[in-house]
Amino acid sequence: MAFEFTDSNFKEKASEGVVLVDFWATWCGPCRAIAPTVEELSIDYKDKAVIGKLDVDHNPEVAMKYGIRSIPTLLFLKDGQVVDQVIGVATKQALAAKLDAALGTVVA
Repeated sequence: MAFEFTDSNFKEKASEGVVLVDFWATWCGPCRAIAPTVEELSIDYKDKAVIGKLDVDHNPEVAMKYGIRSIPTLLFLKDGQVVDQVIGVATKQALAAKLDAALGTVVA
């Protein structure tokens, strides 16, 4: 299951390794559309990366810090630094490719 990021736990959980953060809100249709994909990735990358979601309505500090203006926005972080992002809905394959790139995984 995808990790639930909050304003209070974000710095601790997103500062090391590869992290995918899905910025979303309950009222956002496209956010609900991509949610199953994020859940699948959290299972597929369980021991390789932290895959999680951050509700922008309940956690405005982190959303403001990263300048999130459109949702869903998915940020890919490596050791706390943004290395890639996707705004809007994307395929599982596209998101997995970005995770693999952040992890330095060679895909044949």
